[in-house]
Amino acid sequence: MMEPRLPPPALAPRPAVAASLRSASVELHLVSLLEPASFEAEEYRVLRHAVETLHKDAHLQIVSVTSPGMGDGKTTTAINLAGALAQSTDARVLLVDIDLRRPAVARHLGLAHSKRCLLDALLDPGVKLEDTVEHIARFNLSVLPAGGPEAVPYEILTSPRLEELLNEARRRYDFVVLDAPPFVPVPDCRLLTKCVDGFVVVVATHRTPRGMLAETLNLIDPAKLAGLVFNGDVAPRSSYYRVAEPTPVARWRRPWRSP
Repeated sequence: MMEPRLPPPALAPRPAVAASLRSASVELHLVSLLEPASFEAEEYRVLRHAVETLHKDAHLQIVSVTSPGMGDGKTTTAINLAGALAQSTDARVLLVDIDLRRPAVARHLGLAHSKRCLLDALLDPGVKLEDTVEHIARFNLSVLPAGGPEAVPYEILTSPRLEELLNEARRRYDFVVLDAPPFVPVPDCRLLTKCVDGFVVVVATHRTPRGMLAETLNLIDPAKLAGLVFNGDVAPRSSYYRVAEPTPVARWRRPWRSP
């Protein structure tokens, strides 16, 4: 018998959140949150549709957003994907920053002073999931900051506690989006394989080395490769948006599989 899902904790949004989200640098990237009607936000809805389809057809619920290396745009993609999924008012979406070495989600969302975090819950079994989650009511989005940074998180990520927390998140939320570490430089993301349903790999167009991408795809279990996002791909805007100039967007691609 399935355990009933509980609603996410009803926490009031912090004033720091609104202040951070009004900043120009954030507005430029987090289009799913601040400009949901824009052409760029529609590209993330394409990714949302793919994840929702895989959720229905392949039970994809916990999706890990990673990249071959640093600077490919995985955090921006993870936040925008979570924001796009949360646009459905009846969806319960949790965004987890699981990059313990270089946490970035809290900074982007103005949650740098959260009282509890993922690291607290991993190190102290007495800290429950609901004690660590921030709920941003304005965006229908729940966020679990990483805390840290933690210099050597290997032992933490191999502990049974991580699987316990993610299983609890699976019961409470419809979608759990992880902003995970890059795949090649450190082993951290590989340790998550047993806990996640699929990986979305973010590739920076004309920047990510092909060899590093190939290594990433070789390391990921093919059955858990949900697809790739080509970040910064320049494509002409559709005339549907009344503008025709090329625009950098995030393009979704399903993984190629041999017949």
